[in-house]
Amino acid sequence: MIVVMIALAIGALVSPPIMKACGTRGFYVLALMPAAALVWVVVNWPDADAEPSTESVSWVPSLQMNIDVRFDTLSAVLSVLILGVGSLVLVYCANYFDIMRRRVATFGAEIVAFAGAMFGLVVSDNMLVLYVFWEATTVLSFMLVGFNMVRATSRRAATQALLVTTFGGLAMLVGIIMLGERTGSYLLSDLIANPPGGGVYIDIAVILILVGALSKSAIVPFHFWLPGAMAAPTPVSAYLHAAAMVKAGIYLVARLAPAFAGLLSWQILVLGLGAVTMVLGGWRSLRERDLKLILAFGTVSQLGFMMVLVGVGDAGVSMAGLAMVVAHAMFKACLFMVVGIIDHSTGTRDIRLLARLGHRLPVLATIAALAGASMAGLPFTFGFIGKESAFGTLWDTGALDPTVAHLVDIVLLIGSIITFAYTTRFLWGAFGRKVRRLPTRAVATLHPPSVAFLAPPAVLAVLGVASSFVAPWIGDLFEPYATTLPAFGHPIEHLALWHGFGLPLLFSAIVVVAGAALFLFLRARRRRVFKNPPPLNADRVYDATLRLADTASLWVTRNTQRGSLPITQAVILSTAVALPLIALALGNRNTLSVRGFDTPEQLIVGIIMIATALATTMMRNRLASVLLVGLTGYGCGALFAMYGAPDLALTQFLVESVTLVVFVLVLRKLPSEAAAKHATGFRIGRALIGLTFGAMLVLVGLFAAAARSTEPLQVRLGDAAYQFGHGSNAVNVLLVDIRAWDTLGEVSVLIVAATGVASMVFRSRRFGAAPRITDAARLQAGIDDDDPVSERTTWLVGSELRDPRHRTLVLEATTRVVFPTLVILSLYLFFAGHNAPGGGFAGGLVMGLALVLRYLAGGRYELGEALPVEAGTILGAGLFVSATTAVSSLFLGAPALSSAVIDVHLPVFGDIHIVTAMFFDLGVYLIVVGLVLDVLRSLGARLEVADDAPITGGFPAQSQQEVHK
Repeated sequence: MIVVMIALAIGALVSPPIMKACGTRGFYVLALMPAAALVWVVVNWPDADAEPSTESVSWVPSLQMNIDVRFDTLSAVLSVLILGVGSLVLVYCANYFDIMRRRVATFGAEIVAFAGAMFGLVVSDNMLVLYVFWEATTVLSFMLVGFNMVRATSRRAATQALLVTTFGGLAMLVGIIMLGERTGSYLLSDLIANPPGGGVYIDIAVILILVGALSKSAIVPFHFWLPGAMAAPTPVSAYLHAAAMVKAGIYLVARLAPAFAGLLSWQILVLGLGAVTMVLGGWRSLRERDLKLILAFGTVSQLGFMMVLVGVGDAGVSMAGLAMVVAHAMFKACLFMVVGIIDHSTGTRDIRLLARLGHRLPVLATIAALAGASMAGLPFTFGFIGKESAFGTLWDTGALDPTVAHLVDIVLLIGSIITFAYTTRFLWGAFGRKVRRLPTRAVATLHPPSVAFLAPPAVLAVLGVASSFVAPWIGDLFEPYATTLPAFGHPIEHLALWHGFGLPLLFSAIVVVAGAALFLFLRARRRRVFKNPPPLNADRVYDATLRLADTASLWVTRNTQRGSLPITQAVILSTAVALPLIALALGNRNTLSVRGFDTPEQLIVGIIMIATALATTMMRNRLASVLLVGLTGYGCGALFAMYGAPDLALTQFLVESVTLVVFVLVLRKLPSEAAAKHATGFRIGRALIGLTFGAMLVLVGLFAAAARSTEPLQVRLGDAAYQFGHGSNAVNVLLVDIRAWDTLGEVSVLIVAATGVASMVFRSRRFGAAPRITDAARLQAGIDDDDPVSERTTWLVGSELRDPRHRTLVLEATTRVVFPTLVILSLYLFFAGHNAPGGGFAGGLVMGLALVLRYLAGGRYELGEALPVEAGTILGAGLFVSATTAVSSLFLGAPALSSAVIDVHLPVFGDIHIVTAMFFDLGVYLIVVGLVLDVLRSLGARLEVADDAPITGGFPAQSQQEVHK
């Protein structure tokens, strides 16, 4: 099973090159991928007398998130639909798409990936892993529905489907966690074998899971996203909205029914909303004139029908439910394909523009009639078998009170009558004569579909009829799942084409007669019946909810962000002060135990920090203020060193130095002092906010330290770092191993921030390395190669292009000597950081300071000569290295970001122990270097160019483009 999932994932990755090489015919090649997986399913069909096959791969055992898969009857049935219909849809796509475009190539990959995600969903035994696949189908659905991204309707439909199903998925995740924590296991098999008892807690958890299932399967009140998703290409509707994604909620309810079908909350949501959905969806279908929307609302109706059947919790009813799930996949996918062919051939789906199409395309009409017969529940179709089984078993079920069971059965009868009516309307609207002697213009000018185009829906239509004659054999395949549910004293329903005379046959006759009468009645009095729009429209409620959210956000923004930086800062800081203090006042507080200074040196450093902080508020000179703020940072680093934290002290000193340089780079473009008109003087409010914020930090820190009631973590951190992280520097091991996920997130934020800042500075052109020295640049600087003076040895090659007034010979000579030393120190800190003070962050900062020194001494051209690489390249390479290291351990059967030791013997150096976390640290090193380089390019060299001449773009890759005109 895991191999099948991996194979489909690889297939999705190689699909775009296949499509680009083969064109639209590449869809035939892609169809072989789910077809091969289907062969595996058939060959490995679960044995009814044996335990289901299981596989397990350790992934994140600490979170009980191992990849546990289980292949039983229910999984096998759904897998056949997912893979079989998926193969036919890909074959259908080869003729649906006329021309090959880039988006079409991606479309094929997304279909294959969706098949893999759905297969993973139905075989996952671990609920957390199931949720991962659940959300993967949501994301892929968003991409497939939004295929025509240039259309506003497609973007809106994709966003709507994403928001609704993601909301349901998040609710489901909370329910999964609640059940998993209560039962102690996240395995579905354990949960069903030992269901937890009732209670409010279990009810809430089950309701949350059902919210996810109902939203995915478009059950009222979440049904509106499915008709909107008809903006997607027809293959998407035929696959996702008929056979695959919408069945995910049905599958989850069927999977959990043996454990929770007896809960009252379950019955209200599943049976009540399912029955309402069947009637409401069918009635809405009768209002539509678009063939695709008729099928869309019909799908909503059928999903409600199936939800009731699989949610009752009766063995016999579940047989009918599985039969309807299979029948629906065949007839609804077929009919969606038929609509796609009609649209492709005539250019319209409006039934008012289609007349006598059945005469022009008799084969297509026959295919649609066979599928429509199964949807309407006519004899000799598999839909008829499922519907008759449902009528009979639901009436006599012991899972419900007899009155409730009869009421639900009658509601399903009414829904089936409406289903027959809208099926008849669909066939009449698409292929009927409509009292016309000649076809409409769209029909008269159509181009007939090819045989290959008709083949996929024809296969499904024929299967819908042929399967009815082998219904007993199919029923035997379903029974192992039915035996997991109670039978309540009744024998398990056996699927058959003929059940004899009885209630099911009577109900079927009523459906045909009443459905035909309803169609004729509405055809004659349609304008009167559907004169007014429905009083309550879920789609309009969705739009109103979004407008309300927008209005609320605008109100909050308008009242909290007035465009004044002091006011915005005051709001933020006041909130940051009030909330912790209120929580502290209302919560439990321990007795404070304040520890003073240990040595006089610490007291002296503290007094200096306080003095510099107060002096900063009084300084008018901007540069002096920055230097004083820097002193407080250096003082903090000194305290770290005094308390025995060399790593923190080193990092603090380096960060403070880089920050100081950044401030200076910006301040050189500002006046040395603020203008008199901008002077604010002493503001008591600002002073109080600053004092209270500082006091809050101290107070919360003291109470947090006093609240510790167990052994501090640092007591065992050193041993854990050496044992699990294979390093004696606990700080570095913490960053690159124990808390490496935090580090990966933080460096990602750094990259985003660097990109955002540089994008604002460069505006029209973001990328490019610092300028290099070229003949054009030398000529522009007035340097003549024949001049004997120009042949003198220079300390830094970039300095000769600078204005002599800005050159400092001492600084240049010092840089020539110090730069290599800093580079070596940077590399030492990087390699030694796992066992001694240092690491990738500190090493990257030292390398960044070396680049700062080269820039300050030689200017922007010297920066280009020092590191002639684009900053974005270094940042991207660093993130790639870190992310690759993070996931590479998964392929070795270990959790993400796991560290391993590689022992290497070198002739000169001897035995060397390399920890794989070093490669993660290398990514951090590159990101820090790229960040500093980006700062020097944007806030340094860029501003130098702005002084020389106005430009509109970023740095060109070659400096001759920078010659001033």
